[in-house]
Amino acid sequence: MFSFFVSFIFSALLTLLVIKQVRLHGPALDADFIGVQKVHAHEVARIGGLSIYLAVVIGAGIAIWRLPPIREWVLSLLLCASCAFLIGIVEDYTGRVSALRRLLVTMAAALLAYFLLDAKLDRIDTPFGTWLIAYWWISLPITMLAVAGIANAVNIIDGFNGLASVVTICMLISLAYVALQVGDAFVLVAALTVAGAIAGFLIWNYPVGFIFLGDGGAYFIGFMLGELALALAMRNPEVSTWYAALLLIYPVFETLFSAWRRLFLRGKSPVMADGIHLHSLIFRRIVQWAVGPEEARALMRRNSLTSPYLWLLSLMAVIPATLFWRHTGVLIFFCLLFVISYVWLYARIVRFKSPRWMIVRKKS
Repeated sequence: MFSFFVSFIFSALLTLLVIKQVRLHGPALDADFIGVQKVHAHEVARIGGLSIYLAVVIGAGIAIWRLPPIREWVLSLLLCASCAFLIGIVEDYTGRVSALRRLLVTMAAALLAYFLLDAKLDRIDTPFGTWLIAYWWISLPITMLAVAGIANAVNIIDGFNGLASVVTICMLISLAYVALQVGDAFVLVAALTVAGAIAGFLIWNYPVGFIFLGDGGAYFIGFMLGELALALAMRNPEVSTWYAALLLIYPVFETLFSAWRRLFLRGKSPVMADGIHLHSLIFRRIVQWAVGPEEARALMRRNSLTSPYLWLLSLMAVIPATLFWRHTGVLIFFCLLFVISYVWLYARIVRFKSPRWMIVRKKS
């Protein structure tokens, strides 16, 4: 846990510094209060990813000094992840980098990791055996799309204070636990370092939201999460590939379901932003407060109360993934159970039939 606490301390201090010097980051202030996915009422810096990235770099440097054998792996991972971070932070400052360009750069980073880290999807486990992907021209594009897709998925669920942060911390802790079980020091240290950096940012992001993760933070965290999950499964055959699938299923299925919904149900572009993600529906139709949604203080309260619902939803996948990381059949069952539960819940909420146990009553 040393790596976790080191990056946590540096991240907390660096995030506070960014907040205190917010006037220096004028172009990176989020002043859009009317967008379809906007739920804040004052200007907030959206470059929390900067402090997370710097804390991970510092923490990684200390980890390399303490454990030299992982030096090459950690440096290669940071080099590749830096590409995803840079394209995201440029978007945070300029607002002019399209989603397609961010996706392409992240895919290029995954391509680099494919060769530097040997991070490639070359097998798929089944309850009856293992299907090997022997051809690089199949493995390479699948790997690039998978890693870039996970990075983009984390960015999509980053809609409320603490939502993406807590979800990814839980996933990284799970990765660290499984890595400890199989003796993979590289994944163990890297996962704890990133988790600690996110936790240091989280204390300033939740519940009040003094700073936002931003695209730089979301793409960096998502890329690291995708690469570490891939590396853990591929480097350790005893870890089922369905462990990674179940672990990451919440942001991944949210992204796929949203794209399907926009394209086939609404006839819109699958990359067009809208306000009917599951977390947006929970915010608008379940979390209810006495003061109207236009009042800033009530808006912040509604924001902070939304994320715990999605934390619990994510844990429906993270906990069984962590417990049954080597049992392919069980992992597939829980993947199907999550998909069914997600679609059922979404359908109930969108039809104004939210389960009563989810309703937060207004204060008297």
